[in-house]
Amino acid sequence: MTEQVVNDFSITVGTPNGSGSSTANNTILRAIFKMGIPVSGKNLLPSNIQGLPTWYTIRVSGQGFLARREDQEIVINLNAQSFAKDLASVKSGGAFYYEDSIKQPIARTDIAIYPMPVKKIVREIPDLPANLRDLVSNMVYVGILAQMIGMDKEKIELALKFHFKGKEKPVALNMAAVHAGAQWAAANLEKKDPYFLQAMNKTDGLIMTDGNTAGALGSIYGGVQFVGWYPITPATSLAEALSEYLPKLRSDAEGKHTFAIVQAEDELAAIGMTIGAGWGGLRSMTSTSGPGLSLMTEYLGLAYFAEVPVVVWDVVRMGPSTGLPTRTAQSDLSFISHIGHGDTDSVILLPGDINECFEFGWKAFDIAERLQTPVYVVIDMDFGMNQWMTEPFRYPETPMDRGKILWEEDLEKITDFGRYKDLDGDGIPYRTVPGNRHPRSAYFTRGTGHDDHAKYSEDPNVWHANMERLKQKFQTARQYVPQPVLHGEGSPVGIIAFGSTDPAIEEGRYQMEQEAGLKTDYMRVRALPCTPEVGEFIRNHERIYIVEQNRDGQLHAWLTARNPEYATRFISIAYSDGLPPTAKWVKTAILEKEQN
Repeated sequence: MTEQVVNDFSITVGTPNGSGSSTANNTILRAIFKMGIPVSGKNLLPSNIQGLPTWYTIRVSGQGFLARREDQEIVINLNAQSFAKDLASVKSGGAFYYEDSIKQPIARTDIAIYPMPVKKIVREIPDLPANLRDLVSNMVYVGILAQMIGMDKEKIELALKFHFKGKEKPVALNMAAVHAGAQWAAANLEKKDPYFLQAMNKTDGLIMTDGNTAGALGSIYGGVQFVGWYPITPATSLAEALSEYLPKLRSDAEGKHTFAIVQAEDELAAIGMTIGAGWGGLRSMTSTSGPGLSLMTEYLGLAYFAEVPVVVWDVVRMGPSTGLPTRTAQSDLSFISHIGHGDTDSVILLPGDINECFEFGWKAFDIAERLQTPVYVVIDMDFGMNQWMTEPFRYPETPMDRGKILWEEDLEKITDFGRYKDLDGDGIPYRTVPGNRHPRSAYFTRGTGHDDHAKYSEDPNVWHANMERLKQKFQTARQYVPQPVLHGEGSPVGIIAFGSTDPAIEEGRYQMEQEAGLKTDYMRVRALPCTPEVGEFIRNHERIYIVEQNRDGQLHAWLTARNPEYATRFISIAYSDGLPPTAKWVKTAILEKEQN
């Protein structure tokens, strides 16, 4: 065996879809996390339910780099359908574990081969009822792997207790399979690969969750009162998390719920209800993905023009059309930027880590009500449904910003209230909400042409003035959206990106400096419209690589259109195949451009 490789490898498990491997894979992930080792987990699911192959990849990195890697050091296969592919994917010098009932040829001699008699082992577990064997059989490979790489079995038990919420019987049954697998491996397998785990303390004080759950909790702490939604991959679990946590966190003194969640009959109904609730004065939101957003477009145009605050979470998947529902992308940016027909501008928040999913969950409501417009929080399937480490979430310290809402006493002080009249020069009018009993509070909400007092108008001058005011509101938004995050200072070479490409870019920057001596400054944009810091970054760099996970370079196009005088500085690094980006891709793409 060559020199040990400690806490720096990937583990990929290949199983048939629907085989119940999720518990086993998440147990491995959480056990390693509980050993204090930085780790991330990514599902690669088929987009149907026909039993096609599914993979789960765990990145172990003592250095804390958690983006997907192209190399697969350890591969576990329990699926004859993907056997040949999984075998071929193992990095030279790596390890291949497989269920020994799969009788397929293995010609490779450059990797360690470990056959596992999973079915035989599970049959021999004492006192395990026959009808439960299939349920716990996947935990056998957890035990075998634990024995071979040094995974702490006490941490495995803690991970199972977390998963089963402390229920003793399922924990005991699964641990019996873990111990059986470990004991078999100790007696029958000789370690021939170099990969080991060693406990660290780099996860102390951290938690592990997914972006959809984080966004749901942030929305709750932001005061969400109404949720209208319709199921769609990969956004469904966001609404499901709201349904799980709202009843626990949002009740009055008598135990009555202070919120409403409605699963509508389709996306049109969902967004219609959501906008209606926002118009009625509630903090209102929905969650969807590209196809659902397409169906919601006309309603969202109404909300923009009628100036109704609402929050829309878009958990992006591969398009166009139905596309690849279980693959990830950053391909909705152009669509959302001007969603709806006619002249529109959208306020978009772009979380770049799981903690920001929480933070932007509550901030989105403040911004939507301050600006009286739809606010879109855009993440992707990689953030939304995969497990990530993060700092614990912090309760918002600032009071809710309800914006320019007028109550009865306020209307006594304003003599010339008009629903769409700009009194402050920032493009944002004042509004009232149903229930205000002042005689001047009422107005008629319409999606047609209207004047400052919400009266129907086809006057060209009135129309033009109203549209210019809406444009001014988009400029005002720069005061309220999150500023970008900047890393590095002084290099002529800059990188601009957003969202879930961040882990790959951070690791890619490290590799470029270590391997090629190329230092880069990096700005992660967190919102559109951009704040002034983005313009300053552009002016201060000779070459700017805009890295994103879509085919056409959508952020590149957005920045070019708004900064044409600097267009020659922008270099698009855009690629999308449905898989999360890797540091190797970032490094290779930029170095190739630098050398040309």
